Amino acid sequence: MKTRLFKLSQIYAAISIILFSALPVFSQNLQKTGTTAAQFLKIDVGPRAIGMGGAYIASATDINAVYWNPAGLASLTGNGEAVFNHINWFADIKLSVATAALMIPEFGTVAVSFSSLNAIEDEPVRTEVDPTGSGELFDAGGLSFGLSYARNLTDRFSIGFNAKYIQESIWHSTATGFAFDMGVLYRINILNEFRMGASVFNFGSKMKMDGRDVLEIISVGSGDGNLISAKYDLDSFDLPLLFRVGVAADLIKEGHSRLTLAFDAVHPNDHTEYVNSGVEYSLNEQAFLRFGYKSLFEKDTEQGLTFGAGVLYGLGGDMKIKIDYAYQDFGVLDIVHHVAFGVSF
Repeated sequence: MKTRLFKLSQIYAAISIILFSALPVFSQNLQKTGTTAAQFLKIDVGPRAIGMGGAYIASATDINAVYWNPAGLASLTGNGEAVFNHINWFADIKLSVATAALMIPEFGTVAVSFSSLNAIEDEPVRTEVDPTGSGELFDAGGLSFGLSYARNLTDRFSIGFNAKYIQESIWHSTATGFAFDMGVLYRINILNEFRMGASVFNFGSKMKMDGRDVLEIISVGSGDGNLISAKYDLDSFDLPLLFRVGVAADLIKEGHSRLTLAFDAVHPNDHTEYVNSGVEYSLNEQAFLRFGYKSLFEKDTEQGLTFGAGVLYGLGGDMKIKIDYAYQDFGVLDIVHHVAFGVSF
């Protein structure tokens, strides 16, 4: 037993050194917070992943792999899966996400996903003339629609892709864009199973607001007859590009128990690098406990401790239902609770 614990501690230390040493490679001296569009794409999806502190690139083997590493879709069990996630974000922001996937023999796994962000709803329009409200109301939010494909190229290596349409809107103006995601996952038969993964998310077009709200009638010269239509020239912004690499290992897999340890290193294009870490304990692959710590080494972060739990219950045949929950601490901002309901068949 002591020998085994010593080996596990060595493995833990080795993984930590590898990921921590990768940070200087991706390091950036300039912090570009607030310089990218469609920030809702950075909200983590899936209580299992969040409960593990966001260390999910090499553990993404369920339908929520769409949002972490699409290559993991090739590891779905059964014929297909569907899940609904709802997140009550701070500042009364709400995010709803629906995802469905189907495994097609000899072809691979295909999936569709839809995300809807409600940031502002029915707020009064205030102007210099009407500071208490003009009588009009406005909304603000975002949405994305994605198509995914993944397959196993060998019994150890899988690859996956997402193609996404993205839209942000406020009042009468919208910005649209298209993005592409890619991920890979590799398995090694050591430590029961050791996995390495990498993904690139939100590689795509710039986004620029346009619509009625950027138009204005202005007067040129003197007199009421010298009116012309003008348009504000707004800037275009990149999407929040994310590059993530991760490792995971099933340190214990005996009888009805499994203990998985995972680490991810993340490089965003609009902030400093950070590391996520997490563990998951499974009892008979039906009851799950998860703990993690998110955003280690990230500058000015309010993220940190996470934990969660889940159950998987069979309804007969291949039909199963899943309920997952995760708690995420955002420090001075608020505590966020994540809930997901899913079914596999």
